[in-house]
Amino acid sequence: MNAIFYISAAIAVSSTALAISRLNAVHALLYLIVSLLAVAQIFFILGAPFAAALEVIVYAGAIMVLFVFVIMMLNLGPPAIDTERRWLTPGMWIGPGLLSAILMAQLVFVIAETSAYPSGYHEVGSHAVGLALFGPYVLGVELASMLLLAGLVGAYHLARHDFRKRDKGDA
Repeated sequence: MNAIFYISAAIAVSSTALAISRLNAVHALLYLIVSLLAVAQIFFILGAPFAAALEVIVYAGAIMVLFVFVIMMLNLGPPAIDTERRWLTPGMWIGPGLLSAILMAQLVFVIAETSAYPSGYHEVGSHAVGLALFGPYVLGVELASMLLLAGLVGAYHLARHDFRKRDKGDA
């Protein structure tokens, strides 16, 4: 079980480093999704399947879709679309695909081999997570929501076209 933990941690760290170092935003998003899936698997291994499910649903699902929408809002035009088509070759999927396949194999192994949690660990249910999030950590949850809202407003502000200037210039 320790080896699976360390392999998942290595995948999380390496895919995060690759997400940071990619120049193309779509490639970075793919590696970031792999990183979030690796963190979810670490949660599952440590006996927190609810936290792992939240990691996949909220972060790897919803927030990554939000990032894709922000990239689409930027709408850099036809030259950017042609460049994206050249970048999204089948060979580009090898890295994230290989890392995801390793994570899937580990997850299948963990589910097949263990029916109980390792000694010292116990399952954390949704009630305990809710009490923690809206109890002592409510300030952190609210600050994170404000940060996400500020990022969304900033992305909208950067991506929107200034129609007033364009309309005055055309007249």
